[in-house]
Amino acid sequence: MLTLGCHLSASKGYLNMGKEAVSIGANTFQFFTRNPRGFKVKDLDEADCEAFNAYWAENGGSAIVAHAPYTLNACSADEHIRELASMIMSDDIARLEHIGSVYYNFHPGSHVKQGVEIGTDYIVSLLNSIITPQQRTIVLLETMAGKGSEIGHTFEELKAIIDRVEHSEKLGVCLDTCHIFDGGYDIVNDADGVLAEFDRVIGLDRLRAVHLNDSKNTLGSRKDRHELIGKGNIGLDALVAFISRPEIAKLPIVLETPNDLPGYKAEIAMLRERTGI
Repeated sequence: MLTLGCHLSASKGYLNMGKEAVSIGANTFQFFTRNPRGFKVKDLDEADCEAFNAYWAENGGSAIVAHAPYTLNACSADEHIRELASMIMSDDIARLEHIGSVYYNFHPGSHVKQGVEIGTDYIVSLLNSIITPQQRTIVLLETMAGKGSEIGHTFEELKAIIDRVEHSEKLGVCLDTCHIFDGGYDIVNDADGVLAEFDRVIGLDRLRAVHLNDSKNTLGSRKDRHELIGKGNIGLDALVAFISRPEIAKLPIVLETPNDLPGYKAEIAMLRERTGI
């Protein structure tokens, strides 16, 4: 079965997210580890973690995706902001160790006029300071659209980070369909070529999750505006074909479309029907 889900609110805890996911036909989901526009976080409820792990296993759930807050910038020019990013990521990973199978996804960051090389240095330094060989949680670098001074809108920029992280076995990539399309990778007319390029530069073994989004913008716009599945410039046929590929279908695929819960349920049902998986 296709591993398909959507973004859910973590405000009511892991077990409730699991039940909500099952209620809409999902077997994976994504959530923010803390306030997405800030850094506040609830106290860890270990009993809730244990209850979720049991429930999720009983209901055939797959690996889930935890998303770091948007405000985290691992390559800021401000040392205090980088230190805060390190503290938050370390705490998030420690918390996620209580979940059976979870990926920790983050946006590499914006170098803000420092340049890609300096920004990359900061990201690598942060990851080397927080990733340990003992942790179970795999950290995912997300492919970006390239707006502003974002790092990670090319496969080469992500590769430059991965290659310099000491425990790179704990690193993977989350591919966002809107982001790579807006970043210039034509998954509408040459999805096979895009995946071949990803394999050549990074390696498909690093691809661990997918954010499934249509795009309000055109190819190469570098703007990052998500759209409902089939309502944007990528289109339903291209997205269905993309997730139907064996190397993609086996991964956690998370909808980040501008939707509510009934809308996500409808998109999940439609994608399962169209893919036949």
